[in-house]
Amino acid sequence: MDQKYDVIIIGAGPAGTITAKKCREKGLSVLVLEKRPEIGSPKRCAEGIMHDDLKRLGYTGKESFVAQRIDAGIIYSPGGKSVEIHGSAFGYVLERKVFDKTLAYEASKHGAKIYTKAEVFDLIKSDGIISGVRVIYNGEQKNIHGRIIVSAEGVESKISQLAGLKAGNTPKSVDSGYQYEMAGIKINPHMTCFYFGNEIAPHGYIWIFPKGEHIANVGIAVGGSSSKTAKYYLDRWIDSKPEIKKGSIIEENSGGIPIGAFMESMTLDNFLAIGDAAHQVNPLHGGGLAESSHAAQIAADVIVDAIKSNDTSNEKLDRYNKQWWEKRGKALKNVEKVVTVIRKFSDTDLDMIVSSFKWDDLSDIVDGKIHKLLKVLVKNPRLATLVKHLK
Repeated sequence: MDQKYDVIIIGAGPAGTITAKKCREKGLSVLVLEKRPEIGSPKRCAEGIMHDDLKRLGYTGKESFVAQRIDAGIIYSPGGKSVEIHGSAFGYVLERKVFDKTLAYEASKHGAKIYTKAEVFDLIKSDGIISGVRVIYNGEQKNIHGRIIVSAEGVESKISQLAGLKAGNTPKSVDSGYQYEMAGIKINPHMTCFYFGNEIAPHGYIWIFPKGEHIANVGIAVGGSSSKTAKYYLDRWIDSKPEIKKGSIIEENSGGIPIGAFMESMTLDNFLAIGDAAHQVNPLHGGGLAESSHAAQIAADVIVDAIKSNDTSNEKLDRYNKQWWEKRGKALKNVEKVVTVIRKFSDTDLDMIVSSFKWDDLSDIVDGKIHKLLKVLVKNPRLATLVKHLK
């Protein structure tokens, strides 16, 4: 492990390794430090990705890390009303342990240096300016200097907070997630399922993401202010579904899911945050894989320009903030407003909303186009009072 690099990236998830690869392609020296002993494990993800997002990363959907192609989805309201989601080459459920390693292999092939079991516990500062990281590797403390430090460390974002970035986390901005990978269950292997209802998943939803003929991720996200644990609600729901309950649990995962509370600025002198560490997650469905890849490509271009122009100041790196907010942030901020409204709905309201929408409507809302939700709200005298939250 050398003592100095152009770029040091904390975390070897997709945000970190995509950034690493892009920076190496432009000739920068890059170090990636991952605190876990194995990249991609344990997973903290339902493992779904849309076809267009996978294609943007240069993949076809036929790779070994693709567990299952998904051609449709269905959303269930509390009263059992439903809307189906269709589309050509809709998406995939991945095997994240393989996918994340594939991204790491690609970054390494291009020359990025990656270490696992390397935990960054502090930052080095020179005259108050960040200039490197302090890391424990093989039981030994090392000081490594870098011109730009990238926090891709996930929702905990300890180093980002040490650096001075504030995401404004509150119990309401981080949901609790729990998931089983289950086998021996009865499912449609080409359809994802989403179940909404305040009784089964307060301020969240339950999902089934197939990974084969009888295998799926079965999980839940609940609002951080819920009175009981996510596991409690998921277990109770599974007990009510004989076709799921009969299966075996192959793996359990849990973790926090950032919901909104986007950072106006994700940069400092010589430092920026990306992915879950910057709350770059769609607040409606909690998916961060596609958002991380978007942000990584933006960040890498800005980092390369900053290094090559010998200006790594916050003023220079601020272009990352501007571009991300223009390309993704504004839309996600609208989605956050939608979530604020939905979390005020009763189960009766959710039934009505699901009955009122078609797939194109829901697709627009997920993308931050909120005019169709506004049309539904203003037609209902009681729900019309919620329109103010979408302004």
